[in-house]
Amino acid sequence: MTNASLFQRATAVTPGGVNSGIRGLPDPIVWERAEGAHLYDVNGDSYLDYHAAFGPIILGHNHPAVNAAVAQAMTRVDLIGAGTTELEIRLAEKVVEHLPSAEMALIFASGTETTYLAQRLARAVTGRVKLVKFQGCFHGWHDYLLMNIISAPEKIGQKDPASAGMLPEAIENTIVLPFNDTEALARTLSTQGHEIAAIILEPIPHNIGCVLPQLEFVQTLRRLCDEHGIILIFDEVITGFRHGLGGYQEKLGILPDLTTLAKAIANGYPCAVLAGREELMMRFSSAGGDVFVGGTYNGHPVATAAALATIAALEDGSIHEHIFRLGDRARRGLQEIADRLDIDVTVAGYGSVFVPYFMSGAITRYADLLRNNTEADTRFRTEMTKRGIFMLPLAMKRNHISAAHTDADIDRTLNAAEDALKMMIRDHGLR
Repeated sequence: MTNASLFQRATAVTPGGVNSGIRGLPDPIVWERAEGAHLYDVNGDSYLDYHAAFGPIILGHNHPAVNAAVAQAMTRVDLIGAGTTELEIRLAEKVVEHLPSAEMALIFASGTETTYLAQRLARAVTGRVKLVKFQGCFHGWHDYLLMNIISAPEKIGQKDPASAGMLPEAIENTIVLPFNDTEALARTLSTQGHEIAAIILEPIPHNIGCVLPQLEFVQTLRRLCDEHGIILIFDEVITGFRHGLGGYQEKLGILPDLTTLAKAIANGYPCAVLAGREELMMRFSSAGGDVFVGGTYNGHPVATAAALATIAALEDGSIHEHIFRLGDRARRGLQEIADRLDIDVTVAGYGSVFVPYFMSGAITRYADLLRNNTEADTRFRTEMTKRGIFMLPLAMKRNHISAAHTDADIDRTLNAAEDALKMMIRDHGLR
């Protein structure tokens, strides 16, 4: 079996050969196993992994403590679909304990479900229909928010739905604003605030790499939501437990009304959480309220056990200290190499995330990233993968460090990066 032969089989029975639109690779890879910081394909090649499945892998692949917790859960209870389990109770308690804004929590299987339910709840509570999202942020694949993510230059300032088949009414009722633009936010709310049910924000828009929020912007956002009776939702599906058990909201000191969590909460198992203020959460039908919530796999024992084991591993702070330190080394090292080679590169990131943009200048919103050299960005990632360093070969996508990465891995990565950049200068005229 080879990558090519197995992928040919995949394309015969699966559209495009992959089960999510963004999983396709220019050179198809069929994975055989994963362990720690490494991936292995059916050709027998190994890769140092920085993709981390878009971010869930925070402890390392197939983490022994997480897998042991899952195995134990499987010997005791499987899917029942009525009542609850102690695992579900303990996980909700942990979320409420660690997340500053959480008073109650509901457990789901995917981040998309949580953002879908958050906006439904906000509409029910406010009696309004309009939503606000920000250019460059992604909140799942449902009609209400799937627009204006990585938009073409001519689409900036316009509605840019990301899929055919979306409801026109959903597109019409979603307002898109530039991230970090306090004036645009205030101007919009002054005229339409009475129509807006919720504003949803990735505190760091990680779906375009890593663009950090300006504190004044987020403080103004919280204040204006209060003034206009708008529900503020923080989509911390990515930032969540990767940037700290208190989420990025703890770093900002800003409390949203609702928060969505997923990805790093369970180190790769399908688990997500919608958490928020008790008065809002009690509107759900699970508490006898009028906002329907359901899901056959909500609170699945495998997912909840994995999440509890992940949280337990993170609670003493040593893992975040380790991955943040390595993240700083990766960012500083990449920037030093680019500066020494006189290449226009700006290395952004936070904590365990690093993103080399092939551009210079300040980055405060999506429009700034239109200066990014997409061809060079993608080529660099492809060249790194050829050197055994797996970075998703899509421009502006973030790289993640896990607890399984070491200083030696960072050294290897920086050496490969310098080799790849020198080749790009020599063979492709990169500057």
